[in-house]
Amino acid sequence: MGKFTGVLLASDFDNTLIYTEEALRSGGPVPPLPERNREALDYFIREGGAFSIATGRALAAFARYADMVPMNAPGVVCNGAALYDFQKQEYLDALVLDELAALRGQELLDRFPDLAVEAYHIGNVIHAVRPNDAVRRHERLTQVSVVESPSLPEVPQPLGKLLWEADHETLQAAADYLRRQPWAGEYELIFSGKTLLEMTAKGANKGGMIRRLARRLGISMDHVYCVGDEANDIPMLTAAARGFAPANCVETVRSCGATLVADAREGALADVVSVLDGLYP
Repeated sequence: MGKFTGVLLASDFDNTLIYTEEALRSGGPVPPLPERNREALDYFIREGGAFSIATGRALAAFARYADMVPMNAPGVVCNGAALYDFQKQEYLDALVLDELAALRGQELLDRFPDLAVEAYHIGNVIHAVRPNDAVRRHERLTQVSVVESPSLPEVPQPLGKLLWEADHETLQAAADYLRRQPWAGEYELIFSGKTLLEMTAKGANKGGMIRRLARRLGISMDHVYCVGDEANDIPMLTAAARGFAPANCVETVRSCGATLVADAREGALADVVSVLDGLYP
């Protein structure tokens, strides 16, 4: 038992827990966890807190970094499509795309020739259809090679999410088109970067899966705190008792009411734990 017993803290990985933007641009290695963050999270866990990662990455793209993160609770992967226990190495929960998503996605690819997509199998494989420069940059960052497929319907099911990739103007046009479709309400659609557009099953977002994790742990949402920098983090930031964002966050996150803390490069999570230290004396 400790002062943080019954408290859940969940953090995005890229550009929140660790600043990875420069690695994405250069193709270099992901930097280590800031020491301020490590010390703060060790203290939080030692005092009984539950710490979880909530990432848009597929399991294959995050698993290699799991050992560098001091987490003691299952993690949210695929932007909220699944919950994975890294200690037991097994999925605990999943909300997968329906089989129509691949057919509808292929129609989108046919309409927008500059668009590419990564299809995240709920297992441990990432397929790509018509990979472009954005896919290759993302591939270098995650250090996971995609398996090319000639079309989305030929990608093995079940899928946790579709990650559309292109320049922002093309992605915005694709998003507008998707939102006009009569079936648009069956899916979650949200940007996780200027060149990244996430599509998951309805309810499969970081906020929804954090709620499921809190119930699984027996923790009230009144004692759940989340940290993130991008638009796809907003569902969990607004679901939490209090949301936090590093100073390098995008404008839409600044506007959602999140409390700003240090830049991710300076150890944003350490500032969050410091705030929680005052809330739970």
